[in-house]
Amino acid sequence: MVPKKSIQVFLSVGLTIFLSYCSSKQMSHSMIDEVQLTFGAYGHMLNSDQVFSPDGEWVVYDTRNDITHIGRTCCLEKVNIKTGEIVKLYASPDQTIHGPGVGAAAYNPLSNKIIFIHGLFNCTAEKPYGFTRRFGALLREENPKKIIHSEARTIQMPFIPGSLRGGTHAHTWSGDGKWISFTYNDFIMEKLGSEQGVVKDLRTIGVMAPQKKVLVPDENAENFSGEYFSVVTATVTETPKPGSDEIEKAFDECWIGKDGYMKKDGSRQKRAVAFQGHVRLDDGSLATEIFVTDIPDDITQALPGKPIEGSLTLRPGVPAGLHQRRVTFTASNKFPGVQGPRFWLRSSPDGQLLYFLMKDHNGIVQVFEVATRGGDPRQVTHYEESIETQFNLSPDGKKLTAIAGNCIWLTDVNNGKSRMLSAPSSEDDAPVLGVLWSNKGNLLVYNRFVNTGNARYLQIFRIDLN
Repeated sequence: MVPKKSIQVFLSVGLTIFLSYCSSKQMSHSMIDEVQLTFGAYGHMLNSDQVFSPDGEWVVYDTRNDITHIGRTCCLEKVNIKTGEIVKLYASPDQTIHGPGVGAAAYNPLSNKIIFIHGLFNCTAEKPYGFTRRFGALLREENPKKIIHSEARTIQMPFIPGSLRGGTHAHTWSGDGKWISFTYNDFIMEKLGSEQGVVKDLRTIGVMAPQKKVLVPDENAENFSGEYFSVVTATVTETPKPGSDEIEKAFDECWIGKDGYMKKDGSRQKRAVAFQGHVRLDDGSLATEIFVTDIPDDITQALPGKPIEGSLTLRPGVPAGLHQRRVTFTASNKFPGVQGPRFWLRSSPDGQLLYFLMKDHNGIVQVFEVATRGGDPRQVTHYEESIETQFNLSPDGKKLTAIAGNCIWLTDVNNGKSRMLSAPSSEDDAPVLGVLWSNKGNLLVYNRFVNTGNARYLQIFRIDLN
């Protein structure tokens, strides 16, 4: 048996070494008490962003206990951050393991309106929930029993401008709460590829604008009208040229700034989206880089020969007036490409900087920033261990939260100083999915798995920064 005094000496030395490391890395080790908000014997999964109600009193979530199981998830709920009160917001009708399924709920920043992923209402074992069989559902809390299709969907000729032909997900409200960005998969291309093997359903991104509602005749579970005019906003290609800016997949985007960003000529680009795109390096290998697409005020006009609604053999085209450009060029890096756990890009509130994950020269995944207008990336975090989940910026853009080494870190964006907010834990008990900021920047919420009986369920925790 090891003497008790020896154990105490070992722990003391270990703590001294750890605190010395924190000091050398400009890290503080003061902890803040965590408060568990949910306790039910089911999942309570937070979205990657926009989970707080406009008044900051509630947090919305879906009842998944596994990130891959939207199709079998029935419900959306919200929890009061002060009292822990649970309110059920929505339950999908006739839910089975095949669908419809709901998930990834996001609050509008200015009104009690929520958008979330919803599977088609005719899901069966033969036609289950899937990438091309889902839509953005709008829920207004004053009438939660009725949901509205955010986008229109048409998978039969004639295709309709402003209507999509597949499935949207990862919906995000713009800073003014008027537009919605999304990631998209096209059913027509998926079907053409499975039947003929000549094309691929290349994932891309798009936006929805409240410019006019899109009406679809002969509505049914597969074809329906939508509240917003929807278009894709990234150009993808089957075979990108090595060393070029062509991309074969666009994904995991963010709105740039609360009100766009300032261009080099001093004019303001009101609406723009940053996204990740797969390119081919000179040797043909795959790498992920960051792109920006400037979006015109009017997205209803098509380029010649490239209809925004697509055709039976063409993907939907991007609208006229859209400008797509590449921001990062990492081919010469020791570890080329944006990389790490799955994450969505983040933007500073003024839109001048974009934040992303990439390996440093030691191969550790860190947060970097790059100017929206282009330039050399700057390393922001200097953690000893790689970032493990989504990171998030504070509302004022001055701090960020990340999970590394199974604990939560708070980092000053300007000087890189970091503070440990939660003690390191085992893999099983570690925070997961990401840490989210309240609208005022005084509160954080996140998920952990917690033992309840003989099972483990995702629960929501909070940390008060005050």
